[in-house]
Amino acid sequence: MAATSLWMFAGMAATSLVMFANMTTFLSVMFAEKHHLEIPHISDKEMYNSSKWYGIIEWSSFFVQRVTSLLNPTVMTCFPFLFRRRRLNSKTQFSSDIDDELSGIHNLNIFTYKELRAATNDFSQSNKIGVGGFGAVYKGKLKSGHMAAIKVLSAESKQGAQEFLTEIRLISEINHENLVKLYGCCVEGDHRILVYNYLENNSLAKMLLDEWADKSQFDWRTRVKICIGVARGLAYLHEEVRPHIVHRDIKASNILLDKDLTPKISDFGLAKLFPEDKTHISTRVAGTIGYLAPEYAVRGQLTRKADIYGFGVLLIEIVSGRCNTDSRLPIDEQYLLEKTWQLFKERELVGLVDTSLNGDFDAEQACRVLKIALICTQDSPKLRPAMSNVVKMLTGEIDIDDDTITKPGLITDFMELKIRSNNPAKPDNNRSSSGNNLCNSQVSSGSDNSSTTTSSTTRSSVASGVSTLG
Repeated sequence: MAATSLWMFAGMAATSLVMFANMTTFLSVMFAEKHHLEIPHISDKEMYNSSKWYGIIEWSSFFVQRVTSLLNPTVMTCFPFLFRRRRLNSKTQFSSDIDDELSGIHNLNIFTYKELRAATNDFSQSNKIGVGGFGAVYKGKLKSGHMAAIKVLSAESKQGAQEFLTEIRLISEINHENLVKLYGCCVEGDHRILVYNYLENNSLAKMLLDEWADKSQFDWRTRVKICIGVARGLAYLHEEVRPHIVHRDIKASNILLDKDLTPKISDFGLAKLFPEDKTHISTRVAGTIGYLAPEYAVRGQLTRKADIYGFGVLLIEIVSGRCNTDSRLPIDEQYLLEKTWQLFKERELVGLVDTSLNGDFDAEQACRVLKIALICTQDSPKLRPAMSNVVKMLTGEIDIDDDTITKPGLITDFMELKIRSNNPAKPDNNRSSSGNNLCNSQVSSGSDNSSTTTSSTTRSSVASGVSTLG
């Protein structure tokens, strides 16, 4: 008899609890709608997802607390679990999600935040070696004695959680002389930190292209070595890694230099895996203006040829010793690729070589490198060579036919297209007013819901947001 009564009591209690849950959920939804508040959505497929139900319960609890705030305090005391307002800890949830992702990555060292604070002397300003839109990079000494470059992503970082994981997944699985080496990472609370091998000579942008750079160590032989090294690193990503990798942001500030000035491609936050059986990937436009391939910037169709275009621009920067865009110069000299094409047609390419070399360079080889740059930046992506062939061109294994070089895709053409699309009623003579300094200006359009396709269907995706990186 006692057992029967106990079961009846348990059944009534369970029924009451379900009815109470249904009532409070219904009323909380009405409350939220009336006050224009967002409520968690739960689909049939997510019926058993505890985190979704937790969100519903949170809302129910919140509603009950508000409604019963005028009730007798004794009621509140008797049922405190119903009236405590709890908050989901987004930082904890983020760390948990990242931890789950990282658990499947092999050969990855996980550092504690305390370790990295000690390594950088509490992230001292004296140890800061770089800063950008993602955050800051510090030099530090690990417990193992190795020097490391510690990349701390800021809370306002343009590199989100997905880009953070992408960079870890890609770089942890590959190893090449011309790619940076990832030691590990740190994920604690809202801290997202990447730990790379330390490269003594910073970036190519800072050491060669900066207005105040000391270029004395960049003789002609060193520049050729850097060109070939970057080409080999890209060829490895494009052709030897499976699946292939498209970097999407090849530029001077992402080429780091070790003590021997050996180049290392860095920053894989925007990189994409590229299946062999696909013609292109349709994705949001992301990269840096001046290095963006026209077909990618306008249509959002990504192929390995987009990296090759960016590499071509980089070649010209290395030979000339200047950034691809400089609004301080006369209008006909502001855009380096345009200037290179003009000098090629006039057969005066040698005039583009960096004057800091004081004439101490191989003129024939310099013109050859600039022609290779033009081949890599041709407007039609089909005419751009594979990176393995670019390496052979740079090393002299493949000859170059000047007659086959066609007009490159030019930034002014891209800007003109944007002006016409945004202001169809206005004439084209506004082009010169758009010539701001675009070097290292990163562009992104929309969310990164990429889709892979084998069709030739195009998508209008003109870049919509520009922000300057450090």
